[in-house]
Amino acid sequence: MATSLVRRGISRLQTSPAATLLLSRAHASGPQAQQSESAASSSQNLKNFQIYRWNPDNPAKPELRNYQINLKECGPMVLDALIKIKNEIDPSLTFRRSCREGICGSCAMNIDGCNGLACLTKIPSEETTMVTPLPHMFVIKDLVVDMTNFYNQYKSIEPWLKRKSPAPSGWEGKEIPQSKKDRQKLDGMYECILCACCSTSCPSYWWNPESYLGPAALLHANRWIMDSRDEYTQERLDAVNDEFKLYRCHTILNCARACPKGLNPGQQIQNIKSLQT
Repeated sequence: MATSLVRRGISRLQTSPAATLLLSRAHASGPQAQQSESAASSSQNLKNFQIYRWNPDNPAKPELRNYQINLKECGPMVLDALIKIKNEIDPSLTFRRSCREGICGSCAMNIDGCNGLACLTKIPSEETTMVTPLPHMFVIKDLVVDMTNFYNQYKSIEPWLKRKSPAPSGWEGKEIPQSKKDRQKLDGMYECILCACCSTSCPSYWWNPESYLGPAALLHANRWIMDSRDEYTQERLDAVNDEFKLYRCHTILNCARACPKGLNPGQQIQNIKSLQT
C-alpha cells in the first residue's frame, strides 16, 4: 500500500504545471535557454548612480562611486533610489532625509548639476545620474553638508515678530489681527523651507559666504519687512543695508531656478533694495 501511495505522489508531481515547467527548462536547447534569459533581462530596468563619497575618518580623497539598481524594484524619486542603495547595497552611504514630501528641506543635494530635493526630483531617464552634495559647502560626510553658517545667517536677520507698542486692547495674549490684503503680501516668502538650494546655487554666495547673507536669508528678511504686524521695519532695513550683506546680489537669478518651491528670492532682494533710502 505504501508503494502505491508513493507512485501516486510521483505521478501527480510529474503532471503538475510547475513540474512541467521545471522539466521543460531542464531539457531546453541552447537557443531556448537564451530566449528565457533575455526575457528575464527584459524584466529589469538597470540604472547607474554615481554618488559622491567621502568619509572624514578615511584620509583618502573624495570619489564618485557607482551603484546599479533595478528601477522596476524602486520608487520613482531620487530619494527612493538612495534609500534602496543604502538598504540593499551599501549601508555606509550617508545622507539627510525626513518628510519625503518637500516640506522639511533635509534631502537637498545636487542632482546631475542642479540643486534640488531628492524627494521631489524624479529619477532622470538617462543611463547614469550623478548625485553630489550642495556645492561650495563644507562636507561632513558623503552627501551631508555643514549648514552652520547658513543657519547663523538666517538667525542674524531676527526672523520673529518684533513689536514696540503693546497689543491692541482686548488682544493681549492673542494673535495680532491682519487684513487679508496685508497677509497676501507675504505670499512667495513664507513658503521657504530653508533647504539652501537657492543660496548654494548663487555665485555671489560662493565667493562671499561669510559676508553675503544669501538669497534665503534675505528672502526671510523681506518677509518680516513686509509684515504689517512688525514694528521694526526701518531697523530691519538698516541692518541689511550693507555693501556685502545685501548688495553682493547681482540678480543672476540662479536662486529662482533652483528653488524647489517655485519662489523667487531675487525678486524679494530687489524689493529690499528699492525700500532703502
